[in-house]
Amino acid sequence: MESLSVVILAAGKGKRMYSALPKVLHPIGGQPMLARVIATARQLQPAKIVVVYGHGGEQVRATIQDADVEWALQAEQLGTGHALKMALPHLPKDGHTLVLYGDVPLTRLQTLQQLLATAEGGMSLLTDVLADASGYGRIVRNADGDIVAIVEDKDCNAEQKAIREINTGMLVLPNARLEGWLSELRNGNAQGEYYLTDVIALAVRDGIAVPGVTVAASWEAAGVNNKLQLAELERQLQLNQARALLTAGVTLADPARIDIRGQLEHSEDVSIDVGCVFEGKVTLGAGVQIGAYCVLKNVTVAAGTRIAPYSHLEDAEVGAGCQLGPYARLRPGAKLADHVHIGNFVEVKKSTIGSGSKVNHLTYIGDADIGSKVNVGAGTVTCNYDGVNKFRTTIGNGVFVGSGSMLVAPVTLEDGATIGAGSVITRTAPSEQLTVARAKQLTVPGWQRPQKKS
Repeated sequence: MESLSVVILAAGKGKRMYSALPKVLHPIGGQPMLARVIATARQLQPAKIVVVYGHGGEQVRATIQDADVEWALQAEQLGTGHALKMALPHLPKDGHTLVLYGDVPLTRLQTLQQLLATAEGGMSLLTDVLADASGYGRIVRNADGDIVAIVEDKDCNAEQKAIREINTGMLVLPNARLEGWLSELRNGNAQGEYYLTDVIALAVRDGIAVPGVTVAASWEAAGVNNKLQLAELERQLQLNQARALLTAGVTLADPARIDIRGQLEHSEDVSIDVGCVFEGKVTLGAGVQIGAYCVLKNVTVAAGTRIAPYSHLEDAEVGAGCQLGPYARLRPGAKLADHVHIGNFVEVKKSTIGSGSKVNHLTYIGDADIGSKVNVGAGTVTCNYDGVNKFRTTIGNGVFVGSGSMLVAPVTLEDGATIGAGSVITRTAPSEQLTVARAKQLTVPGWQRPQKKS
């Protein structure tokens, strides 16, 4: 096909969303609907992508800052035909234009490629077949299978009402005809709008064939007008992604209970329990096991690691053969080497933990560098913040930190140091020695517990 332009109509307000957020910015699969449509269009390698925007325009443009997108303002929403007319100054006089919609987020790339191939230098229209087509414009074809008319539901005769093929609004148009056809559109209808679908009749009048391509599944052409439809498409997208994972060999405890809101990459023999959420880019190595109700965002997990239920990992790197959780939290900047244990109610932030080290219980590790084969006892805190500045804690190889210790940064525990339980460490703990920093235990004779005054 000649030079291709893609125009995405995204100017509608979306009154039935009952939201201050412009409709096309509502998320599906972790990204705005409009961003998902743009990403699909980009895979067609068009000469240009033009987004027609209107309601909430400043917010839409602030959210979608893709350098390859051109913007056309539709100040008044006067229908789809008027919207495409606003994009005309951005389009070349030759080639073809594919019209998409910013609130129809799940159209497959393969379907659009078929639609373009079917146009064969002219036109083509994407259609759907519904069990109940009531309320939709019907597709009328001639003996050759070309589309000759779109008849609105209220105008259908008995024979036409039996037609189940309906118009989706997505179509390919020849740029050479666009300006003339759009100038002929009229708004003599109940809504007072200029309908893009009226160009079908103009094409037939001018002797241009309009072949149709039918979507393989109705969700490809489904638009979003309210929160119910958004939720239904979200579930469809997640089921599609779950099926792709299962086909690729991932074990899912329940394909209906997983949410992928970004990109999930995996090796073989990965297992994911129910209720897990994956955001941003997540990479799982071979044999990784993810327990129920975990949340992973922008995380890399190496082979053989097991993450127990209810753990939360964000912007972190996890080595091979590690054990995390349950209820473990890795915050941004956490980097675990191989065979590290992070136990229940342990939080790690902006810290590195060396191979074979263990932090198993009720502990906070922040702004720390921990060596290999270190054992950090329950209830330990790296006291990294003085109220204004952050300071680092350095723990050497083979260190043992007793339970309930406070490590007041900046501080260093040298290789092989042992810290007695309940210590508050403020100075360097020397290598291979026991360091204890506790207040002297006292028992006060004759002391009585206070009583409530009568």
